[in-house]
Amino acid sequence: MQQPIVTPPPLPRYPGIGSALGMIVLYFLLQLTVGGLLVFVLHRLAGLRGPDARALLVILTIPAVGGITLWSIRRLWPLPWTQAAPPGFGLNRLAPPAFYALAVLLGLTLSLLGGWITQWLAHGHEVPQDIKQLGNTVSPAVRIPLALLAATVAPLIEELLFRGLLLSALLQRFGAGWAVAISSLLFATVHLPDLGFLWYAVPNLTLLAVALAWLRLRSGSLWPAVLAHGVNNLLAVAAWFVVAAPGK
Repeated sequence: MQQPIVTPPPLPRYPGIGSALGMIVLYFLLQLTVGGLLVFVLHRLAGLRGPDARALLVILTIPAVGGITLWSIRRLWPLPWTQAAPPGFGLNRLAPPAFYALAVLLGLTLSLLGGWITQWLAHGHEVPQDIKQLGNTVSPAVRIPLALLAATVAPLIEELLFRGLLLSALLQRFGAGWAVAISSLLFATVHLPDLGFLWYAVPNLTLLAVALAWLRLRSGSLWPAVLAHGVNNLLAVAAWFVVAAPGK
């Protein structure tokens, strides 16, 4: 009697460096595409103008693009999505509580230290940031959801892309030191357009990225890095509610 042919299970798929970089590029291209469509809807069809309209554009674009990105990563790499250790993405595991306390401390400390380093390197020159300048000009009703977006959705997507996909892909080819260094420099570089392409903020962003990568690797989970990133962003936009004039 002929034995039935057993088909071996498919090999697990993990993101390579090219795939990880491609997903990062896709994320920012989607922001431009979806943002462009929303500009047409808000400006041409709804007739909305001014800072509040620009903030609404961000508030609508980031969750939409983030959702598409999360769905795409989940469909392309289902196995690493559920794995904690690299080349897994670390989404399915909660870290020990001490790492969350450390994440809050790092988020606060690096925001203050990074700001001081940037100002020192800039020698008194202004270092503009589009999202901060926008938040200073919008109404309070729009400022709150914009701040929440900066502290939640944006850190989750960026951590999954840089400390999830990219760091895991790099660790398959390089040692931990090189993987952390490369992913951290790329993280800093992609934020330059938001900073007027001024190099002053690169050391600050690189230092933050190194700390986030350390949290990811030492905790065995992506969530402490997400928390630290969110705290860092929240402290950065806290000035909106301190120095911004009422009703602006």
